[in-house]
Amino acid sequence: MHFFPRLTVALLLLVPLGKAGAQQLQCNPCSHGYGRVPIGTTKQYSFQLTNTGNKTLHILSKSRNGKGFSFGSFPLPITLKAGKTTQLPVNFTPSATGKVTGTVKIGSDAKNSPLKIDVGGTGTSTQGSTLNVSPTGLDFGNVTVGSSANLSLKLAAVNGSVTISSVQSSTSEFTLPGLSLPLTIAAGNSASVSVRFTPGSGGTATSTLTLTSNAANSPTDVPLTGVGVAPGSHSTDLSWDASHDPVIGYNVYRGTTRGGPYNKVNSVLDSSTDYTDSSVVAGATYFYVVTAVDANNMESGYSNQVRVVIPSP
Repeated sequence: MHFFPRLTVALLLLVPLGKAGAQQLQCNPCSHGYGRVPIGTTKQYSFQLTNTGNKTLHILSKSRNGKGFSFGSFPLPITLKAGKTTQLPVNFTPSATGKVTGTVKIGSDAKNSPLKIDVGGTGTSTQGSTLNVSPTGLDFGNVTVGSSANLSLKLAAVNGSVTISSVQSSTSEFTLPGLSLPLTIAAGNSASVSVRFTPGSGGTATSTLTLTSNAANSPTDVPLTGVGVAPGSHSTDLSWDASHDPVIGYNVYRGTTRGGPYNKVNSVLDSSTDYTDSSVVAGATYFYVVTAVDANNMESGYSNQVRVVIPSP
């Protein structure tokens, strides 16, 4: 059962966010080699960033050096609660042959800022055949535990035929049903393969799909992600009026007692004026408020409060 409460946000008081000594931002891994990548093609890899401290931190800036390296979708600022993680996608698109190294820096209000990540790769000639994968990554969204969802990948052979000899997933929750290997794709042609996500438990699952072939850009990695949702679980749909002052996003807070205390439920800043809380428990009663955050990372006071009763079961 869904609820659609209305919240009104007003920027009444802006309070600067201070630097907390207990904040720590860690990377996993903290370096990555992209291997051999043909000139003009893009290979993406996602680094996991985790707040290992005991207080909320805010990722405020990003920078990189080294020719050919760029960021994927990573809008800032990002609010990261203690123990929570976020994915940092970094692309390598070489423009010339030869080895390239670079450094990614992530600025935050953690005491170990800036966080440094080393990257490297080798640009290769496009004279050999290459394997192009579209899209470059798959996000399955929410999938009920015990059920499955399928998404397709398009594999295209460029500058010659490509034979894929093996496909491996780093976790068993992501599989490729019906795929028969070796798979040969003629030059200029493409083939579609189905990737299946079957969550074994609740929470976010990530994996890397590695395709090994005779192409110049082998091995080719495809990042995968999905969220397992407990069967029969409820969710609350929230929406609110936009702030009259310029803001870059909103935070959603939830408590179990009228008037608070409240805990923030969104892991990253919400740029829209709606939010779905999928972590509610059947039979519980919750109280929600919203705050607005401006371009200086200053947060408003709480909005009006709304009460939501979750059905049972």
